[in-house]
Amino acid sequence: MTFIFDLDGTICFKGQPLSEVIVRSLQSLEEHGHSIIFASARPIRDLLPILPQSMQHYPMIGGNGAFVAVEPLQIKTTFFEQEIAQSILQLIKKYNADYLIDSNWDYAYYARKEYAIRRNLDPQQRAFNQPLDNLPGFVKVVILDSDDNELMLDELSTLSVVISKHGNEDIIDISPQNIDKWAGIQALSIAPYDYIAFGNDANDLSMFTFAKYSICVGNHPQLVELANEAIESDEQIIASKIIELAENYI
Repeated sequence: MTFIFDLDGTICFKGQPLSEVIVRSLQSLEEHGHSIIFASARPIRDLLPILPQSMQHYPMIGGNGAFVAVEPLQIKTTFFEQEIAQSILQLIKKYNADYLIDSNWDYAYYARKEYAIRRNLDPQQRAFNQPLDNLPGFVKVVILDSDDNELMLDELSTLSVVISKHGNEDIIDISPQNIDKWAGIQALSIAPYDYIAFGNDANDLSMFTFAKYSICVGNHPQLVELANEAIESDEQIIASKIIELAENYI
């Protein structure tokens, strides 16, 4: 069986690398013959530092589906259409927004105050913070704050994009149309209802929709409703659930 894991808030916390208890539970999956995929809102660049070296070769989905990597650094990306990218830029200027925009590897980050996301941004300095004009294209846009978040969200909603609003952080994730975690899963040739999913937030909804079995970590209302079960956001409980499923899906 294939197990697909969201990372932040699901099996890693506060931007820290996977803990020993979580790593051991993932190793139990391998010992039972299962395969593992990581599916994160992070780009692949920022996903690698939180994984142990032994797991950095696993297939990965980043940017909520905009990045897909079968092997590290062999990354396929989906860019916004140029017209859509320009429309987003116009709204950023109109609403004086703070932002993080990822390209195929480098990024553009502008912030007038400290945001939690900054702790997870390129911690190993693998890339460069570029001027927007230097980016070859936009893969994922995160609006951190603006002069009017609700009005900006209303205007973004008129564009042909995928929007995820993270209630716990009040940030807006924007991806190209038809790009979500399920699209990334399909790009890795995983069939519907042929995997088990762990997640914790709105950007995991598409992944849960086509899962054989799904576990919501925490109490996100939409995800809890869709999940087969919900568990507490506690590393020991999460690890125990992983081991339980590893043994039950042989």
